[in-house]
Amino acid sequence: MRKEKAVPQKYIWRLLRGIARIFLLAMCSFVVVSVLLVGILRFVHPPTSAFMVKRQLEGLFHPEKPARIQYQWVDWEFISPHMALAVVASEDQKFPYHRGFDFQSMRDALEERRTKGRIRGASTITQQTAKNLFLWEDRSFLRKGFEAWFTVLMELFWPKRRILEVYLNIAEFGDGIYGVQAAAWIFFDKASSELNRREAALMAAVLPSPKRFSVVAPSGYIQQRTRQIERQMHNLGASYLNQL
Repeated sequence: MRKEKAVPQKYIWRLLRGIARIFLLAMCSFVVVSVLLVGILRFVHPPTSAFMVKRQLEGLFHPEKPARIQYQWVDWEFISPHMALAVVASEDQKFPYHRGFDFQSMRDALEERRTKGRIRGASTITQQTAKNLFLWEDRSFLRKGFEAWFTVLMELFWPKRRILEVYLNIAEFGDGIYGVQAAAWIFFDKASSELNRREAALMAAVLPSPKRFSVVAPSGYIQQRTRQIERQMHNLGASYLNQL
């Protein structure tokens, strides 16, 4: 009887060890691939992003809603300083100083959710870049875990200027409109280098929900938000990002 019981236990332990090896191999492979990918993208401009790929796949599965993506990379030197300052003033004012996570904003967001039942984002620009470039859009703990991993890698391997450059190039400013260059041409018929303070603040104002809000026909809320961003830009000062 004892031998008959030992046989299945032996196979169970063998199966568990095999599963553990596969899991460890998958984890090691993911770490190596992700580190290499982030390292390469420090120097190579991303031709697309996870969000753009998702939109293209949706177009394949839903031909009645073709995926229209407008995306054009532009180097940092040809992005208006107003635009860079506007997204920092709007999305992440501590961007030059934190290491990828703004823990004070996270605590404030949790407290606001607990006391007022209001959910607001506390993601830094680095976290948003990680999500847009590599991941998918939901609030699961799995996705947040991957986001944290890529955030750490980007802060380790990329200078702050590169993070902000990539963010400005892959952020969605309108339905299917990705990056400041495409957005500037579509909304204002000018290159991103020519954007003025008002235009930059208006584009930054729609970033939380570019499919809901419009740069071309801004609602009263977006106009108010634009003025707030302009005030924050003034408070930070034109030289705020010179150290990047």
